[in-house]
Amino acid sequence: MSIKESNTERYRFRLSLLHPRYWLTWLGLALYFVFTLLPMSVVDRAGCWLGKYAAGKNKKRFNIAKTNLSLCFPDKGQDEIERMAIEHFQAQFRSLMHYYILWWRPVPSVRKKIRTEGFEQIAQYQQQGKNIIILLTHNVGLEFAVAAISMDRPTSGPFKTMRNEVIDWKIANGRMRFGKHLGGRLFTREDGLKPLIRQTRKGQVLGYLADEDLGEKNSIFVPFFGVQKATIPVLGRLAKSCDAIVLPCAVCYDPEARRYSVKLLPKIDGLPSGGDEQDSLNMNRAIEAVIKQCPIQYLWTLRYFQTRPPGEASVYE
Repeated sequence: MSIKESNTERYRFRLSLLHPRYWLTWLGLALYFVFTLLPMSVVDRAGCWLGKYAAGKNKKRFNIAKTNLSLCFPDKGQDEIERMAIEHFQAQFRSLMHYYILWWRPVPSVRKKIRTEGFEQIAQYQQQGKNIIILLTHNVGLEFAVAAISMDRPTSGPFKTMRNEVIDWKIANGRMRFGKHLGGRLFTREDGLKPLIRQTRKGQVLGYLADEDLGEKNSIFVPFFGVQKATIPVLGRLAKSCDAIVLPCAVCYDPEARRYSVKLLPKIDGLPSGGDEQDSLNMNRAIEAVIKQCPIQYLWTLRYFQTRPPGEASVYE
């Protein structure tokens, strides 16, 4: 299947999604839709309750979150780390409950749930002849950041496919809902970087995620919150290849206002620097600045420090 065909198929509904093995998934989506007709205050409370329950039940992920928080915030005591981990689970499940806003609510309603800041930088740099890469992170509000970026400008980005084809179809369509008419595209890892580079050179904004630990192959070790982390040194190369500036993006949910704040921070200076190590260090520092905007809303349940330098033991039990 070609890249064009793979993207086209991902957006379209197909009869195979009605296979009996997906009936429970469709039932779950139907019940979820009915639940989200309740006031958002109720949805938020339910999400927080589910998050606290999951924190107690899923000890494996809870311990990963605690380990990550302890490594990145060594000045925090264990009681505070425990509290932050519980609050993270609450924030994560609360935001999962918000997907209905992006999937089913009218565009004007979605806009009311998102406050943007710093987006004028995109036009300013484009007027200077520069292309734009927005550095995203694995945050509980990631989908709202994607929506804010793609609503008013053609945007492309990578997409990690899901095992469940119905959920894969639903999330892909959710991401493309606002920008598809502008020519926005999603590409899988199997598609490679070439189509992303091609679209960015054409003037599309590239939303790029670079904070996962993808293993030792092709990675280098640079500090992240003072801890050596396996980092893929691609962002600097992309910026050079696309003649682009990189704007870090922070997204935070405000439970009082019940809306997401999506903020573009100033561009990463010295990127590209000409060296993979310096580029990766500059990128990690930018990610740290993003995380500090709302620390508990970063996705701490991922194994960011899974790959260790030679001779170092695993940090995860």
